[in-house]
Amino acid sequence: MPIEEHGVIGDLRTVALVGSDGTLDWLCFPHFDSPSVFAAILDPERGGHFRITPEPDGVVRKQFYWPDTNVLVTRFYTQDGVGELVDFMPLGVRGEREHERPREVLRRVRVVRGTMAFRMECFPAFNYGRDTHATKLIPGGASFRSERLSLTLSTKVKLGQEARGVRTRFELHEGESAVFSLREGAPEACTDTVHSHESSEALFRDTVSYWRRWLSKCTYTGRWREMVHRSALALKLLTFQPTGAIVAAPTCSLPESPGGVRNWDYRYVWLRDAAFTVYAFLRIGFKEEAGAFMRWLEARCAELPEDAPLSLMYSIDGSRVPPEEELNHLSGYGGARPVRVGNAAADQLQLDIYGELMDSVYLYNKHGAPISYDFWRHLRRLVDWVCDHWQERDEGIWEVRGGRRHFVYSKMMCWVAVDRAIRLADKRSFPADRARWLAVRDAIFEDIMQKGWSEERKAFIQAYGHEALDAANLLMPLVFFLSPVDPRMLSTLEAMRRPPSQGGLASDGLVFRYDADATLDGIPGREGTFNLCSFWLVEAMTRASVATPGFLEEARLIFERMQGYANHVGLYAEQTGMSGEALGNFPQALTHLALISSAYNLDRMLGRGD
Repeated sequence: MPIEEHGVIGDLRTVALVGSDGTLDWLCFPHFDSPSVFAAILDPERGGHFRITPEPDGVVRKQFYWPDTNVLVTRFYTQDGVGELVDFMPLGVRGEREHERPREVLRRVRVVRGTMAFRMECFPAFNYGRDTHATKLIPGGASFRSERLSLTLSTKVKLGQEARGVRTRFELHEGESAVFSLREGAPEACTDTVHSHESSEALFRDTVSYWRRWLSKCTYTGRWREMVHRSALALKLLTFQPTGAIVAAPTCSLPESPGGVRNWDYRYVWLRDAAFTVYAFLRIGFKEEAGAFMRWLEARCAELPEDAPLSLMYSIDGSRVPPEEELNHLSGYGGARPVRVGNAAADQLQLDIYGELMDSVYLYNKHGAPISYDFWRHLRRLVDWVCDHWQERDEGIWEVRGGRRHFVYSKMMCWVAVDRAIRLADKRSFPADRARWLAVRDAIFEDIMQKGWSEERKAFIQAYGHEALDAANLLMPLVFFLSPVDPRMLSTLEAMRRPPSQGGLASDGLVFRYDADATLDGIPGREGTFNLCSFWLVEAMTRASVATPGFLEEARLIFERMQGYANHVGLYAEQTGMSGEALGNFPQALTHLALISSAYNLDRMLGRGD
């Protein structure tokens, strides 16, 4: 199935993708960054899948979320009847402590009208399809045993064993249902865990109730509330509840370039992405999630050796990201190879992370809860490190593999890091080397204005001595580096809003992050427009509208046009392809947090009127 033909379910530890045809074709278990059990989205033959679909083929399908939840419904329409598949991972179960609650993927299919026949296939492929497993039919279902992990499928439906797993065909009449539950472990019998319609209904109601209780804390009441709520629910799915970590996306190797090699593993915690997510959560009232990540972040700072830089990304438990590895036995999504797990960018130098980190801490201290002195001591050490190293070249926000440069965005975020540290120290009267920090902050500002501005292009450029544009510079007014109506910023906006054929980055309001041909990023192939950057453009134009009134209406049109590029359940991947297709890992935290931020600020600027 195409990337955009999926919804996602999760339990705040992992996420599964479910296609609109009823196929669960991506699941890493037990955690986001564990090896996959089902990965048919990366290889239909070797990846493994868990399919429940009507017979015969050719039915009309409709997929949607139960309102205000992450419970996914796939409905099937045929001439003989109407059936629906409800997928979720139970949360908020009554009468059980959180750590004692059995984790499971629950799939319930029922017929609403008429009679329908269904086909079920559960073909796991452990460890990205590299490990063999033994399938065994047991009372109440089937077990799958591999060297690393064992799973049990429990159901009242009679199963047939095959080499890859189990398959069955069953028929349901109006009002009848069949339930399939996938849990960890491989007991000799699982009759005691087989769900009836009643027990699955109780779990369904508890899970619906959990998500609605969580969403009720949202303070956003403006326009486009449904899209903001869906983005908040998507971001919550990307949080790892045991530690407070926030992953960039729950998938790996979904290509940024159709059939190309821009295939990366995003199942880790990027400090940048997570810090931006904290901002989005705080904006709409979710202080608990922001606080949980702050505690995770403080632990990373505390364990850092003296004078050592932060890593730009971590595993969800705070450990080092595994080395990048190519899985050459998998064919890749749409033939996009190589399939990669792990991420070599973890060893890069990306100076901008300190700015995003300090900005999120500053905002949390202001809108969440005051930070501790011990946390401040760790942060102070990081700011001193930035003062020592801001003049170095780095790989930048886009993680180029073509060599280090003096990226303007990286310099600007070093300025943000020092600026927010000064503000925080003054706000809380924390001890700091204010004289040095003030001098460094001013030096960075002057450096950017002298070397990061192109008189020829009348715009801020991507890197010193390099005339290409970079959409990351749209953040200049958002982080208060420049006024949104500064002539240089307005001129930069004008340059970026031009189409690529005229040297700009915008295509009908959709924004490329940079010109891949001019950037020399060290990676072959072209990509789609970057959804994050499109929402950044909306926010930059919204803020600039105080001096250019026409910008406000245009920003609204771009924002609402972008909503049309969400998929059928309101989710976004990283990029939008040239044919409007979703590209890159899915769903992408950066896209959804940027949607929340731009909606918040655009709605505020529009006011209560229309």
